[in-house]
Amino acid sequence: MDKKQPHPLFKLATELGPLLIFFFANAKFNLFVATGAFMVAVVVAMIASYTVTRHIPIMALVTGVIVIVFGTLTLVLHDETFIKVKPTIIYGLFAAILGGGLLFGRSFIAIMFDQMFNLTPQGWRLLTLRWALFFLAMALLNEFIWRTQTTDFWVAFKAFGVIPITMVFAMLQMPLVKRHHLEPVTLEASDAKEGDIGKG
Repeated sequence: MDKKQPHPLFKLATELGPLLIFFFANAKFNLFVATGAFMVAVVVAMIASYTVTRHIPIMALVTGVIVIVFGTLTLVLHDETFIKVKPTIIYGLFAAILGGGLLFGRSFIAIMFDQMFNLTPQGWRLLTLRWALFFLAMALLNEFIWRTQTTDFWVAFKAFGVIPITMVFAMLQMPLVKRHHLEPVTLEASDAKEGDIGKG
């Protein structure tokens, strides 16, 4: 099924919207109310994404499933630890997928980020390694913050810190992407688009 390319602002809204709801619900009520509101907002964001694009990005789908599972555990067991450790699980999973792919000569960056890249094999390896290390660092950072800071601080970091950090990191990768970019007119480019990093 063909998928439409969403407007960048729409994509930002579906990513940032649930986090803002999470932040304001926590500020107005408490973490448990915020968790419930966050779960609903994530589901609404995925439905909106599918309605507009007829497609749900892999990262959004995986994140949504984990939010529902750990959010439910948080509410049922009335234990905020589950929702706080959720980002660690997500980042750790993404780091493992990317790192594991490298071991088998594959890059899953394009699939995870729902984009097409045309890079040299070396470019695939470097970009995948950098993102794997980034996700690992974010997992460790989340663990440090929720274990050492207040709940309000952790919620604020999750709402206003994670996306800017990720965007800055992504922009810092642009020189690498441009340096290893291939025009999609050769067999090598076709292989690179599929994430094959076993050659070169």
